[in-house]
Amino acid sequence: MPSPSQPDPPASVNQFRLLVQRRFAPFFWTQFSNAGNDNLLKFAFTMLVTYRAQADTGLPTGLMVNLIAALYVLPFVLLSATAGQLADKCDMGRLMRRIKTFEIVIMVAALWGFVSVNVPLLLACAFGMGLHSTLFGPAKFAYLPRHLHPAELTGGNGMTEMGGFVAILLGSMAGGVLMTYPQGPLFSGIACVAVALFGWTMARFIPPTAPIAPDIRIDWNPITETARNLRLAATDRAVLQALLAISWMWFYGVAFLTQFPVFSREVIHGSEAVASLLLVVFAIGIGLGSVACEWLAHGRVEIGLVLLGAIGMTVFGVDLYFATVHLAPDGRLQTLTLFLGDATHWRILADLFLLSASAGLYSVPLYAMVQHHVPETHRARVIAANNIINAIFMMACAAYCAALLSAGVGVPVLLLSVALLNALAAAWLVWREPAYGRRFVAWVRRRGHAAP
Repeated sequence: MPSPSQPDPPASVNQFRLLVQRRFAPFFWTQFSNAGNDNLLKFAFTMLVTYRAQADTGLPTGLMVNLIAALYVLPFVLLSATAGQLADKCDMGRLMRRIKTFEIVIMVAALWGFVSVNVPLLLACAFGMGLHSTLFGPAKFAYLPRHLHPAELTGGNGMTEMGGFVAILLGSMAGGVLMTYPQGPLFSGIACVAVALFGWTMARFIPPTAPIAPDIRIDWNPITETARNLRLAATDRAVLQALLAISWMWFYGVAFLTQFPVFSREVIHGSEAVASLLLVVFAIGIGLGSVACEWLAHGRVEIGLVLLGAIGMTVFGVDLYFATVHLAPDGRLQTLTLFLGDATHWRILADLFLLSASAGLYSVPLYAMVQHHVPETHRARVIAANNIINAIFMMACAAYCAALLSAGVGVPVLLLSVALLNALAAAWLVWREPAYGRRFVAWVRRRGHAAP
C-alpha cells in the first residue's frame, strides 16, 4: 500500500506529463544539470590530457583517464553513508539547493584550472564534483517515491535516467566540442560555471519535502556509518541483489565511457569530434532504453526487463569487438565526416546504440524495484548503501581497466572482457534470484500473446 505521504493514484500513467508538474519538473532539471556538469568537466579535462597536455600529467594517457574516473568515485565510498543520513534528516529540497551552491564554488575553481592548465587543481575539482554528486545521490533517488505514486515509479525513473544520460551526452559533447577550439579550456571553464548557475536556479523551485527522520543524530564517522548502511541494505536479500545488479551496470558503463577518448584515437583513429559522437550515441541509447521501460512494463515495476537488457549488453558488446578488431591505422586521425563516410563504422555506432539501450532497459526496473520495496523510514540510507556499492564497483572497474591497459591489453579486448563478464553477472543474478528469470519468461509470453 502507498504510504500516506504519497500522492493519489494517477488517472492515467504518462511519464512525459511529469515534466509539466512542479513535483517533478524542477527536480528533473536540477539533476539534469548535475549530470551534465559532471560530464562537461570530466570530458573536457579528459580531452585536455589526451590531446593537449599529455606532457603535463607525467602519466600515460590511459592511466590518467582512469585516475580521473577513480578520483570522481572515491567520495562515494567515503561519504555516501553520511549523505544518506543527511537526506533522511533534512528537507530534501533545501538540501539540494545547498549542494548546488557548493557546485558553483567547485566550478569557479575549475574555470581557473582550465585557464591555467593546472592539472592538480582540475584533479581536485574532479574529486569535488564526486563529493557533490555523493551528497546529491541519496536525496535524488529518495525524492522520487515521496512525490510519485508507485504506478509512476517506472516512468519517473525512466525519465530521470533518460534525462541523466541525455545530460551526459550534452555535457560530454560540449566538453569535446569546446576543446576543439584554440580557446577550448577557457570556454569549457565558463560553460561549467554557467551550468552550475542553471542547476542552482532550478533547485530554487523544488517543492518542500518533509524530512523522514529529523531527530536522527549524524554519525560523522564514515567507517561505522558505512558498515551500518551496508548491514541495513543486506537485511532484505531481494533488495541486496538488486543493489548489486545496479552496481554491476555502473561497472559496465564506466568501462565503456572512460575508454571512449582512447578508443576513438587509438582504435578507430578518430578525432575529438568522433569521440564526442560515440558519447552521443551511447547516451541517446540509454535514454531511449530508459523511457521505453514504461511502455514495455505497462506502467508497473517489471523486473523481467532486467534480463532482456542484460542479454543485449553482452550480445552487442561482443559484436562491437568483432566490428573493431580488424581496423588498421592509416597514420592520421579521421574527421567526423570521414568517419561517417566509411560504411564499416556504422556497425560500431549500431552496437554502441543497442548495448546502451539495453543498459537502460536493465537499470530502470532495478531502481524502481528498490524504491518501491524499501520502507521510506530508511530508504535514503539504503540508497546511500547502493551508492557505496556503486562506487566500489566503479573503482574496481577503474583498477581493472588500468591493470589490463598496463599489461598491454588493447581497448577492444578490454571491452570484450567486460561484455563477457556481463553474461556471468546476469547468470549469477538469475541463480541468486530466480524471480528475474521467471518474470522475464512471463513477460516474453505476454508480449507474444499481445502480438498480432
